[in-house]
Amino acid sequence: MKLSLCFLSTKMALKSLIFMAVLHGYSLQKSLAAGESYHKDDDGEGHPVNTGLIQCGEYTNQILPNGKCKIVATLPQVDEQRCPDMFRCTDEISYWLHENEERKQQILELRELISELQEELRNHRHRIKVLELQNEEKNSRNSTVEQRVQDLEQLYNEASTLQHIQATLLYDMQTQIHNISLMTEWARHNPGCLFPAEMRSQQEGHHRAEVQHTRSCPTDCASIYYSGIRRSGVYSIMPSVGRMPLEVLCEMDTEGGGWTIIQRRQDGSVNFNRTWNEYRDGFGDVNGEFWLGNANIHRMTSQGDYSLRIDMEDWSNKHKHAFYQVFSIEDEVNYYRLHVDGFSGTAEDSFAWYHNKRSFSTPDSGNICAEISHGGWWYHQCFFSNLNGVYYKGGRYYMKNRKILGPDGVVWYTWKDTDYYSLKKVTMMIRPRTFRPHFSP
Repeated sequence: MKLSLCFLSTKMALKSLIFMAVLHGYSLQKSLAAGESYHKDDDGEGHPVNTGLIQCGEYTNQILPNGKCKIVATLPQVDEQRCPDMFRCTDEISYWLHENEERKQQILELRELISELQEELRNHRHRIKVLELQNEEKNSRNSTVEQRVQDLEQLYNEASTLQHIQATLLYDMQTQIHNISLMTEWARHNPGCLFPAEMRSQQEGHHRAEVQHTRSCPTDCASIYYSGIRRSGVYSIMPSVGRMPLEVLCEMDTEGGGWTIIQRRQDGSVNFNRTWNEYRDGFGDVNGEFWLGNANIHRMTSQGDYSLRIDMEDWSNKHKHAFYQVFSIEDEVNYYRLHVDGFSGTAEDSFAWYHNKRSFSTPDSGNICAEISHGGWWYHQCFFSNLNGVYYKGGRYYMKNRKILGPDGVVWYTWKDTDYYSLKKVTMMIRPRTFRPHFSP
Protein backbone atom coordinates (compact mmCIF):
# COMPACT_ATOMS: atom_id res chain seq x y z
CA MET A 1 0.00 0.00 0.00
CA LYS A 2 1.45 3.39 -1.04
CA LEU A 3 0.56 6.89 0.08
CA SER A 4 1.72 9.92 -1.96
CA LEU A 5 1.91 13.53 -0.72
CA CYS A 6 3.00 16.51 -2.75
CA PHE A 7 3.94 19.94 -1.56
CA LEU A 8 3.56 23.07 -3.56
CA SER A 9 6.53 25.14 -2.48
CA THR A 10 10.22 24.35 -2.44
CA LYS A 11 10.59 25.88 1.02
CA MET A 12 7.96 23.56 2.44
CA ALA A 13 9.56 20.66 0.59
CA LEU A 14 12.91 21.31 2.25
CA LYS A 15 11.31 21.56 5.66
CA SER A 16 9.39 18.33 5.05
CA LEU A 17 12.56 16.67 3.86
CA ILE A 18 14.30 17.56 7.10
CA PHE A 19 11.23 16.49 9.05
CA MET A 20 10.95 13.10 7.32
CA ALA A 21 14.62 12.45 7.83
CA VAL A 22 14.21 13.07 11.54
CA LEU A 23 10.97 11.13 11.53
CA HIS A 24 12.67 8.23 9.77
CA GLY A 25 15.30 8.08 12.45
CA TYR A 26 12.86 8.24 15.28
CA SER A 27 10.53 5.67 13.58
CA LEU A 28 13.39 3.27 13.22
CA GLN A 29 14.33 3.78 16.85
CA LYS A 30 10.67 3.25 17.88
CA SER A 31 10.29 0.18 15.67
CA LEU A 32 13.35 -1.42 17.18
CA ALA A 33 12.09 -0.55 20.64
CA ALA A 34 8.75 -2.28 19.78
CA GLY A 35 10.44 -5.56 18.66
CA GLU A 36 10.62 -4.85 14.91
CA SER A 37 13.61 -6.15 12.97
CA TYR A 38 15.14 -4.33 10.01
CA HIS A 39 16.91 -5.66 6.86
CA LYS A 40 18.04 -4.45 3.46
CA ASP A 41 17.15 -5.74 -0.02
CA ASP A 42 19.60 -6.35 -2.86
CA ASP A 43 18.88 -2.80 -4.06
CA GLY A 44 20.07 -1.46 -0.73
CA GLU A 45 16.72 -0.36 0.56
CA GLY A 46 15.70 -1.40 4.01
CA HIS A 47 12.42 -3.08 4.94
CA PRO A 48 10.98 -3.75 8.34
CA VAL A 49 10.21 -7.30 9.36
CA ASN A 50 7.18 -7.93 11.48
CA THR A 51 8.00 -9.51 14.78
CA GLY A 52 4.39 -9.66 15.95
CA LEU A 53 4.25 -6.09 17.27
CA ILE A 54 2.28 -3.24 15.69
CA GLN A 55 4.48 -0.96 13.57
CA CYS A 56 3.90 1.77 11.02
CA GLY A 57 6.45 0.72 8.45
CA GLU A 58 9.21 2.54 6.57
CA TYR A 59 9.12 6.03 5.24
CA THR A 60 11.11 7.25 2.21
CA ASN A 61 11.10 10.49 0.19
CA GLN A 62 12.41 11.85 -3.05
CA ILE A 63 12.37 15.07 -5.14
CA LEU A 64 10.37 14.90 -8.39
CA PRO A 65 11.73 16.28 -11.72
CA ASN A 66 9.36 19.22 -11.48
CA GLY A 67 11.00 20.28 -8.21
CA LYS A 68 8.19 19.09 -6.04
CA CYS A 69 8.54 16.58 -3.23
CA LYS A 70 7.13 13.08 -3.23
CA ILE A 71 7.07 11.16 0.01
CA VAL A 72 6.24 7.42 -0.08
CA ALA A 73 5.39 5.46 3.06
CA THR A 74 5.18 1.65 2.90
CA LEU A 75 3.11 0.23 5.69
CA PRO A 76 3.21 -3.50 6.61
CA GLN A 77 0.14 -5.71 6.49
CA VAL A 78 -1.32 -6.76 9.78
CA ASP A 79 -2.21 -10.35 10.71
CA GLU A 80 -5.83 -10.04 9.69
CA GLN A 81 -4.70 -9.51 6.07
CA ARG A 82 -5.63 -5.89 6.19
CA CYS A 83 -3.82 -2.63 6.12
CA PRO A 84 -2.99 -1.02 9.39
CA ASP A 85 -5.05 1.71 10.80
CA MET A 86 -4.05 4.86 8.91
CA PHE A 87 -5.10 7.03 11.79
CA ARG A 88 -2.84 5.14 14.16
CA CYS A 89 0.15 5.95 11.95
CA THR A 90 -1.07 9.47 11.68
CA ASP A 91 -1.10 9.68 15.48
CA GLU A 92 2.46 8.46 15.52
CA ILE A 93 3.41 11.03 12.89
CA SER A 94 1.63 13.66 14.94
CA TYR A 95 3.66 12.59 17.95
CA TRP A 96 6.91 13.01 16.09
CA LEU A 97 5.72 16.29 14.63
CA HIS A 98 5.05 17.42 18.16
CA GLU A 99 8.47 16.19 19.23
CA ASN A 100 9.94 18.05 16.27
CA GLU A 101 8.16 21.23 17.30
CA GLU A 102 9.61 20.89 20.77
CA ARG A 103 13.07 20.46 19.23
CA LYS A 104 12.43 23.53 17.11
CA GLN A 105 11.40 25.42 20.21
CA GLN A 106 14.49 24.26 22.01
CA ILE A 107 16.59 25.30 19.01
CA LEU A 108 14.91 28.72 19.03
CA GLU A 109 15.57 29.06 22.73
CA LEU A 110 19.15 28.01 22.17
CA ARG A 111 19.42 30.60 19.39
CA GLU A 112 18.02 33.25 21.67
CA LEU A 113 20.43 32.16 24.39
CA ILE A 114 23.29 32.26 21.90
CA SER A 115 22.16 35.73 20.81
CA GLU A 116 22.05 36.86 24.42
CA LEU A 117 25.48 35.37 25.05
CA GLN A 118 26.82 37.03 21.91
CA GLU A 119 25.33 40.34 23.04
CA GLU A 120 26.86 39.89 26.48
CA LEU A 121 30.16 38.99 24.83
CA ARG A 122 29.95 42.19 22.79
CA ASN A 123 29.22 44.11 25.98
CA HIS A 124 32.21 42.52 27.70
CA ARG A 125 34.39 43.36 24.73
CA HIS A 126 33.10 46.90 24.87
CA ARG A 127 33.86 47.08 28.60
CA ILE A 128 37.34 45.67 27.97
CA LYS A 129 37.88 48.31 25.29
CA VAL A 130 36.69 51.02 27.68
CA LEU A 131 39.03 49.68 30.39
CA GLU A 132 41.91 49.61 27.92
CA LEU A 133 41.17 53.20 26.96
CA GLN A 134 40.94 54.17 30.63
CA ASN A 135 44.24 52.37 31.31
CA GLU A 136 45.88 54.18 28.39
CA GLU A 137 44.49 57.45 29.70
CA LYS A 138 45.74 56.63 33.21
CA ASN A 139 49.17 55.73 31.84
CA SER A 140 49.14 58.95 29.90
CA ARG A 141 48.20 60.86 33.07
CA ASN A 142 50.92 59.01 35.00
CA SER A 143 53.40 59.90 32.31
CA THR A 144 52.22 63.48 32.49
CA VAL A 145 52.55 63.46 36.29
CA GLU A 146 56.05 62.00 36.04
CA GLN A 147 56.95 64.69 33.51
CA ARG A 148 55.53 67.34 35.81
CA VAL A 149 57.50 65.90 38.74
CA GLN A 150 60.67 66.03 36.63
CA ASP A 151 59.84 69.59 35.60
CA LEU A 152 59.24 70.53 39.23
CA GLU A 153 62.54 68.93 40.26
CA GLN A 154 64.31 70.89 37.55
CA LEU A 155 62.58 74.09 38.66
CA TYR A 156 63.55 73.31 42.26
CA ASN A 157 67.17 72.82 41.27
CA GLU A 158 67.11 76.06 39.31
CA ALA A 159 65.47 77.83 42.25
CA SER A 160 68.09 76.41 44.62
CA THR A 161 70.84 77.62 42.32
CA LEU A 162 69.25 81.06 42.11
CA GLN A 163 68.81 81.09 45.88
CA HIS A 164 72.48 80.19 46.32
CA ILE A 165 73.46 82.96 43.89
CA GLN A 166 71.18 85.37 45.74
CA ALA A 167 72.70 84.37 49.09
CA THR A 168 76.19 84.85 47.63
CA LEU A 169 75.27 88.26 46.26
CA LEU A 170 73.68 89.20 49.57
CA TYR A 171 76.80 88.09 51.43
CA ASP A 172 78.97 90.10 49.03
CA MET A 173 76.73 93.14 49.53
CA GLN A 174 76.91 92.77 53.31
CA THR A 175 80.69 92.43 53.06
CA GLN A 176 80.90 95.55 50.93
CA ILE A 177 78.66 97.46 53.33
CA HIS A 178 80.82 96.29 56.22
CA ASN A 179 83.96 97.34 54.35
CA ILE A 180 82.47 100.74 53.58
CA SER A 181 81.59 101.13 57.25
CA LEU A 182 85.16 100.22 58.20
CA MET A 183 86.55 102.71 55.71
CA THR A 184 84.20 105.40 57.00
CA GLU A 185 85.19 104.70 60.59
CA TRP A 186 88.83 104.53 59.61
CA ALA A 187 88.66 107.85 57.74
CA ARG A 188 86.95 109.45 60.75
CA HIS A 189 89.80 108.40 63.02
CA ASN A 190 92.51 109.19 60.45
CA PRO A 191 91.61 112.53 58.82
CA GLY A 192 93.96 113.93 56.20
CA CYS A 193 96.05 110.77 55.66
CA LEU A 194 97.09 109.46 52.26
CA PHE A 195 95.33 106.42 50.85
CA PRO A 196 97.24 103.39 49.54
CA ALA A 197 96.93 104.52 45.90
CA GLU A 198 98.48 107.89 46.77
CA MET A 199 101.19 106.15 48.78
CA ARG A 200 102.02 103.87 45.85
CA SER A 201 102.32 106.89 43.54
CA GLN A 202 104.83 108.40 45.98
CA GLN A 203 106.78 105.13 46.10
CA GLU A 204 107.24 104.78 42.33
CA GLY A 205 110.82 104.34 41.33
CA HIS A 206 111.85 102.50 44.51
CA HIS A 207 113.15 98.94 44.04
CA ARG A 208 111.52 97.85 47.34
CA ALA A 209 108.67 99.74 49.00
CA GLU A 210 109.52 100.99 52.46
CA VAL A 211 106.91 101.66 55.13
CA GLN A 212 105.91 105.33 55.11
CA HIS A 213 105.45 106.99 58.48
CA THR A 214 104.67 110.61 57.59
CA ARG A 215 101.67 112.20 55.89
CA SER A 216 100.19 108.75 55.20
CA CYS A 217 97.53 106.47 56.61
CA PRO A 218 98.85 103.98 59.20
CA THR A 219 99.88 100.78 57.45
CA ASP A 220 100.78 98.89 60.64
CA CYS A 221 101.21 99.44 64.36
CA ALA A 222 104.73 100.86 63.79
CA SER A 223 103.27 103.71 61.71
CA ILE A 224 100.71 104.33 64.46
CA TYR A 225 103.61 104.43 66.91
CA TYR A 226 105.40 107.00 64.73
CA SER A 227 102.24 109.13 64.60
CA GLY A 228 102.64 109.64 68.35
CA ILE A 229 100.29 106.97 69.75
CA ARG A 230 102.23 104.90 72.27
CA ARG A 231 99.44 103.03 74.09
CA SER A 232 98.67 99.36 73.38
CA GLY A 233 95.18 98.66 72.00
CA VAL A 234 93.06 98.00 68.93
CA TYR A 235 93.55 100.34 65.96
CA SER A 236 92.59 100.55 62.30
CA ILE A 237 95.33 100.37 59.71
CA MET A 238 95.42 100.48 55.91
CA PRO A 239 98.14 98.17 54.55
CA SER A 240 99.63 99.57 51.35
CA VAL A 241 99.07 96.22 49.61
CA GLY A 242 95.27 96.16 49.62
CA ARG A 243 92.34 98.53 49.75
CA MET A 244 90.44 97.83 52.94
CA PRO A 245 91.15 98.99 56.50
CA LEU A 246 91.98 96.34 59.05
CA GLU A 247 91.50 96.27 62.80
CA VAL A 248 94.64 95.10 64.59
CA LEU A 249 95.91 94.74 68.14
CA CYS A 250 99.02 96.85 68.70
CA GLU A 251 101.64 96.09 71.36
CA MET A 252 103.41 99.33 72.31
CA ASP A 253 105.35 98.17 75.39
CA THR A 254 107.43 95.12 74.46
CA GLU A 255 110.96 95.95 73.34
CA GLY A 256 110.14 99.54 72.35
CA GLY A 257 106.63 98.83 70.92
CA GLY A 258 105.36 99.15 67.35
CA TRP A 259 104.39 95.46 67.18
CA THR A 260 101.36 94.25 65.17
CA ILE A 261 100.03 91.07 66.79
CA ILE A 262 99.12 88.37 64.25
CA GLN A 263 98.28 85.53 66.70
CA ARG A 264 97.41 85.15 70.37
CA ARG A 265 96.60 82.15 72.62
CA GLN A 266 95.81 82.74 76.28
CA ASP A 267 92.84 80.73 77.62
CA GLY A 268 91.60 78.21 75.02
CA SER A 269 88.38 80.16 74.40
CA VAL A 270 88.77 79.97 70.60
CA ASN A 271 88.96 76.72 68.60
CA PHE A 272 91.94 76.79 66.22
CA ASN A 273 90.94 73.60 64.37
CA ARG A 274 89.71 75.62 61.39
CA THR A 275 89.42 75.43 57.59
CA TRP A 276 91.70 76.86 54.95
CA ASN A 277 89.32 79.77 54.25
CA GLU A 278 89.07 80.64 57.93
CA TYR A 279 92.85 80.71 58.31
CA ARG A 280 93.03 82.78 55.13
CA ASP A 281 90.51 85.41 56.28
CA GLY A 282 91.25 85.31 60.00
CA PHE A 283 89.08 84.36 62.99
CA GLY A 284 88.61 85.00 66.69
CA ASP A 285 88.49 88.30 68.60
CA VAL A 286 91.38 90.82 68.63
CA ASN A 287 90.54 91.49 72.28
CA GLY A 288 91.02 87.78 73.11
CA GLU A 289 92.33 84.84 71.11
CA PHE A 290 92.64 85.20 67.34
CA TRP A 291 94.49 84.54 64.09
CA LEU A 292 94.85 87.72 62.00
CA GLY A 293 94.54 85.83 58.71
CA ASN A 294 97.11 84.67 56.18
CA ALA A 295 95.84 87.11 53.54
CA ASN A 296 96.29 90.04 55.96
CA ILE A 297 99.71 88.83 57.11
CA HIS A 298 100.75 88.58 53.46
CA ARG A 299 99.48 92.11 52.77
CA MET A 300 101.49 93.51 55.66
CA THR A 301 104.75 91.63 55.08
CA SER A 302 104.61 92.48 51.35
CA GLN A 303 104.84 96.24 52.01
CA GLY A 304 108.33 96.07 53.51
CA ASP A 305 110.86 93.99 55.44
CA TYR A 306 109.47 92.60 58.69
CA SER A 307 110.71 90.74 61.74
CA LEU A 308 108.85 88.28 63.97
CA ARG A 309 108.79 87.92 67.73
CA ILE A 310 107.14 85.02 69.58
CA ASP A 311 106.47 85.42 73.32
CA MET A 312 105.62 82.24 75.25
CA GLU A 313 104.60 81.29 78.79
CA ASP A 314 104.27 77.85 80.38
CA TRP A 315 102.01 76.66 83.20
CA SER A 316 104.70 77.53 85.75
CA ASN A 317 104.51 81.19 84.63
CA LYS A 318 107.96 80.99 83.06
CA HIS A 319 108.45 83.36 80.07
CA LYS A 320 110.63 82.93 77.00
CA HIS A 321 110.76 84.49 73.56
CA ALA A 322 112.09 83.74 70.09
CA PHE A 323 113.07 86.52 67.65
CA TYR A 324 113.48 86.16 63.88
CA GLN A 325 115.10 88.96 61.90
CA VAL A 326 113.39 87.90 58.65
CA PHE A 327 109.71 87.02 58.36
CA SER A 328 107.21 87.02 55.48
CA ILE A 329 104.69 84.74 53.78
CA GLU A 330 103.79 84.44 50.11
CA ASP A 331 100.31 84.79 48.61
CA GLU A 332 97.55 82.17 48.44
CA VAL A 333 98.62 80.98 45.00
CA ASN A 334 101.86 79.81 46.64
CA TYR A 335 100.01 78.42 49.70
CA TYR A 336 101.34 81.20 51.97
CA ARG A 337 104.82 79.68 51.91
CA LEU A 338 106.89 80.73 54.96
CA HIS A 339 110.16 82.69 54.92
CA VAL A 340 111.73 82.98 58.38
CA ASP A 341 115.39 83.33 59.38
CA GLY A 342 117.85 85.08 61.73
CA PHE A 343 117.00 83.45 65.08
CA SER A 344 117.83 84.85 68.51
CA GLY A 345 116.09 84.86 71.89
CA THR A 346 115.80 83.16 75.26
CA ALA A 347 114.12 80.04 73.90
CA GLU A 348 115.81 77.53 71.62
CA ASP A 349 114.72 77.57 67.99
CA SER A 350 111.88 75.16 67.21
CA PHE A 351 110.55 77.09 64.22
CA ALA A 352 112.88 78.40 61.52
CA TRP A 353 115.32 75.50 61.22
CA TYR A 354 112.50 72.98 60.60
CA HIS A 355 109.53 74.94 59.14
CA ASN A 356 111.23 77.53 56.90
CA LYS A 357 110.04 77.51 53.25
CA ARG A 358 107.13 75.19 54.06
CA SER A 359 103.61 75.79 52.73
CA PHE A 360 100.73 76.50 55.07
CA SER A 361 98.19 73.68 55.48
CA THR A 362 94.96 73.06 57.38
CA PRO A 363 93.00 69.90 58.33
CA ASP A 364 90.76 70.27 55.26
CA SER A 365 93.62 70.83 52.78
CA GLY A 366 94.59 67.15 52.59
CA ASN A 367 97.76 67.35 54.71
CA ILE A 368 97.93 64.39 57.09
CA CYS A 369 100.02 66.34 59.62
CA ALA A 370 97.40 69.10 59.75
CA GLU A 371 94.68 66.49 60.26
CA ILE A 372 96.57 64.79 63.09
CA SER A 373 97.67 68.08 64.69
CA HIS A 374 94.19 69.68 64.50
CA GLY A 375 95.42 73.13 63.49
CA GLY A 376 96.76 75.32 60.70
CA TRP A 377 100.56 75.71 60.44
CA TRP A 378 103.59 75.46 58.17
CA TYR A 379 103.87 71.71 58.73
CA HIS A 380 106.83 69.63 57.59
CA GLN A 381 106.89 66.03 58.92
CA CYS A 382 105.07 66.99 61.06
CA PHE A 383 106.31 69.74 63.46
CA PHE A 384 108.74 70.96 66.10
CA SER A 385 106.42 73.89 66.83
CA ASN A 386 102.61 73.88 66.60
CA LEU A 387 101.43 77.18 68.09
CA ASN A 388 97.91 76.84 66.56
CA GLY A 389 97.33 73.39 68.07
CA VAL A 390 94.81 72.18 70.66
CA TYR A 391 94.84 74.14 73.95
CA TYR A 392 95.38 71.68 76.83
CA LYS A 393 94.88 73.22 80.25
CA GLY A 394 97.57 72.14 82.69
CA GLY A 395 100.13 71.60 79.95
CA ARG A 396 100.82 67.86 79.80
CA TYR A 397 98.66 65.53 77.72
CA TYR A 398 98.97 61.94 76.50
CA MET A 399 97.90 60.03 73.39
CA LYS A 400 96.48 57.08 75.34
CA ASN A 401 94.21 59.10 77.59
CA ARG A 402 93.15 61.58 74.90
CA LYS A 403 92.63 58.92 72.17
CA ILE A 404 94.60 61.00 69.64
CA LEU A 405 96.72 59.82 66.70
CA GLY A 406 99.70 61.99 67.58
CA PRO A 407 100.79 65.14 69.44
CA ASP A 408 98.50 68.09 68.71
CA GLY A 409 98.96 70.60 71.56
CA VAL A 410 100.32 74.16 71.57
CA VAL A 411 103.86 72.82 71.28
CA TRP A 412 107.34 74.36 71.28
CA TYR A 413 109.42 71.19 71.35
CA THR A 414 112.64 72.58 72.87
CA TRP A 415 110.77 74.07 75.85
CA LYS A 416 110.47 70.63 77.54
CA ASP A 417 112.09 68.48 74.83
CA THR A 418 108.74 66.80 74.24
CA ASP A 419 105.75 67.03 71.89
CA TYR A 420 103.34 66.37 74.77
CA TYR A 421 103.56 69.66 76.65
CA SER A 422 101.09 72.41 75.66
CA LEU A 423 101.99 76.06 76.47
CA LYS A 424 99.76 78.36 78.45
CA LYS A 425 100.20 81.58 76.46
CA VAL A 426 101.62 82.45 73.04
CA THR A 427 101.79 85.77 71.17
CA MET A 428 103.15 86.18 67.62
CA MET A 429 103.82 89.77 66.50
CA ILE A 430 105.60 91.54 63.65
CA ARG A 431 107.06 95.00 62.97
CA PRO A 432 109.25 96.57 60.27
CA ARG A 433 112.91 95.55 60.40
CA THR A 434 113.89 99.23 60.19
CA PHE A 435 111.79 100.20 63.21
CA ARG A 436 113.52 102.54 65.66
CA PRO A 437 111.65 103.40 68.88
CA HIS A 438 111.57 106.98 70.18
CA PHE A 439 112.60 106.99 73.81
CA SER A 440 111.64 109.92 76.03
CA PRO A 441 114.59 111.82 77.55
